[in-house]
Amino acid sequence: MRTIGNIFWLGTKELRSFLRDFVLLGLVIYAFSLAIIAQAGSYSQEVHNAPVAIVDEDHSELSRRIAHAFLPPYFRPPQYITERDIVPLMNMRRYTFVIDIPPNFERDVLGGRDPALQVNVDATVMVQAGLGSGYAQQIIMTEIQDFLSHREGTPLSPVNLNVGIVFNPNVTTAWFTTVMGIINNITMLAIILAGAAIVREREHGTMDHLLVMPVTPFEIAMSKVWANGLVITVAVGISLYFVVRGMLGIPIAGSIPLFMVGVVIYLFFACAIGIFIGTVARSMPQLGLLYMLIYMPMNMLSGSNTPLESMPPWLATVMQASPSTHFVSFAQSILYRGAGIDVVWPQFLLVAAIGGLFFVLAIWRFRSSMAQAAA
Repeated sequence: MRTIGNIFWLGTKELRSFLRDFVLLGLVIYAFSLAIIAQAGSYSQEVHNAPVAIVDEDHSELSRRIAHAFLPPYFRPPQYITERDIVPLMNMRRYTFVIDIPPNFERDVLGGRDPALQVNVDATVMVQAGLGSGYAQQIIMTEIQDFLSHREGTPLSPVNLNVGIVFNPNVTTAWFTTVMGIINNITMLAIILAGAAIVREREHGTMDHLLVMPVTPFEIAMSKVWANGLVITVAVGISLYFVVRGMLGIPIAGSIPLFMVGVVIYLFFACAIGIFIGTVARSMPQLGLLYMLIYMPMNMLSGSNTPLESMPPWLATVMQASPSTHFVSFAQSILYRGAGIDVVWPQFLLVAAIGGLFFVLAIWRFRSSMAQAAA
């Protein structure tokens, strides 16, 4: 009971110190609110409201059908321009796509003369240019095939391809980036807050006070884990309910309480890393450099940005030893696919086991650094 009491009161001291550190407090608020909203408003991974112009030199039914087929949200309503305006307007970045329909296009299509239709693309808008070109080609070819099938009685393809997109039917990037932003920020803030708590004790001289108190290194470390873990857990819950669901209107398929249980388990590992590098770093700048060396590779290789299947087999095998890989996996299963405890419990156990080993290592390192400080 004395150990539990020491951990509790040391944790409340840590919470008071955190609330007085306006920089870290602002970082937590920003990471789970404005940063998530900014990620949701970014359409860098998809075509959205791409400006389109049409040069209609044919003025036929087919040319009008092609022009009317470019619809929001991928494209803006097409604007009609003349041929001589193509280069000046694209130089001014007024349009990303300009479709030039030549004279007698419909007549040549009906006559089977294989006419050419020109699509001019501004490739400085790289993502929209690459994806939008494919969309434009598909739209134009679909309209031509439908036009021919109605005019000439051309039989349709004997095979109908039905594509079923599950979990994100409209392939909306914001549904992915917002939730993954929260998942990545959990690791980032757990490492920073726990590491900063150790460095702050050393810089403020309060570590010497702790050394003369009847508390053990385990109690000190556990107090920092539960205090900083509580801050992150509360911030994650508020962000999911009020920012993601409320303000952004993004659906969460699975159980948020089940995900929060996984977050609490994972925080033991993430805070343990923060404590470990906090015992190595001698100042906040050193902590920041060590954080980048650890967090960036762990984040990029965890499967949050690219699937493990896209990595070399040996690297994917190595990353199985990182709890961040299993955390991303069960987080996506719960929040995206609505998985229950019957699906994710093996990953919960792996995160708890590997995280426990890292926590023991962090406690050993913390005890060693305190013994050196006492000597």
